[in-house]
Amino acid sequence: MRRKILIITTGGTISMKHNSPFGVIPNDEFAAHLKEFPQLAKIAIIDVYEHSNIPSPFMTPQKMVSLANLVDEKISNYDGVVITHGTDTLEETAYMLDLILQTRKPIVFTAAMRSGSELGLDGPRNIVGAVRVAGSSKAANRGVLVVMNDEINSARDVTKTDSSKTDSFISPSLGLLGIIDPDKIIFYRKTEIYEKIETTKIETNIDLIKCSSGMDGRFLEASVQNGAKAIVIEAFGRGNIPQTMLSAIEKVLLKDILIIIVSRTYTGRVLPEYGYEGGGLFLQNLGCIMGEEQKGTKMRIKLMALFGKFESAEKVRNYLTSQK
Repeated sequence: MRRKILIITTGGTISMKHNSPFGVIPNDEFAAHLKEFPQLAKIAIIDVYEHSNIPSPFMTPQKMVSLANLVDEKISNYDGVVITHGTDTLEETAYMLDLILQTRKPIVFTAAMRSGSELGLDGPRNIVGAVRVAGSSKAANRGVLVVMNDEINSARDVTKTDSSKTDSFISPSLGLLGIIDPDKIIFYRKTEIYEKIETTKIETNIDLIKCSSGMDGRFLEASVQNGAKAIVIEAFGRGNIPQTMLSAIEKVLLKDILIIIVSRTYTGRVLPEYGYEGGGLFLQNLGCIMGEEQKGTKMRIKLMALFGKFESAEKVRNYLTSQK
């Protein structure tokens, strides 16, 4: 019996074409094209729903929640859902849905690095692969998945690593979950961390600050002035910052605003190891929270969901520290 799959489109390069003299821009043909895509009809019974048709940088946390609500509304009528998305913010949207969706059915994001006007476009192959994964019983109970370049990755782990290559999406620390071969879908592992945050609302006033050598506390001060509920700091290495930021950090903590320390490095987790002023241990003793291996953009998404659920900074702190 063929599976029934819903494809939800949101825009992005996968749905764009080159239009002289404007360059690569959105067009309104993509959803209609998917409905007539013969390769898809051979794989599953396909329905298409256009959620939005925007460039990926236009995606907002509020639109992510709207997308999650749409999946919740539709999922009971389908065996799985494929979401087409722009690559620039795909990992954030996929992770938001991974956190707040409660379904165990396959939810698969896919995208394209090349527009529909380019030679060797990757969109059609990625869509076919995503539909195949969404229709696979093996894909259930694995959280939200991201399918690109014949590879399957977890939304929690995956990141965009290159601005143009078709193999840009990888999971640097932990590796892919599986692959898509012509004859079958192959899963090699399951993620051990399966985290769900039950909430229908989010708090968007969460800031992300990346450390660089010699920087001071001006960005932290701006966050406080704008009422940030929490601040994620992408620190050096194991979770260390310039000494010149300390005064501002102490002032932030006195206002009961959470500071979560993550690493700006490509892989690895933060660890309260260094006790000098600005070191990770010193920051933890001040009251900062160590964000483990989570990277900045996804920790920010996680905090949006947590503050939406709990509202209280103390409850969010307890949640984050109880995970260790």
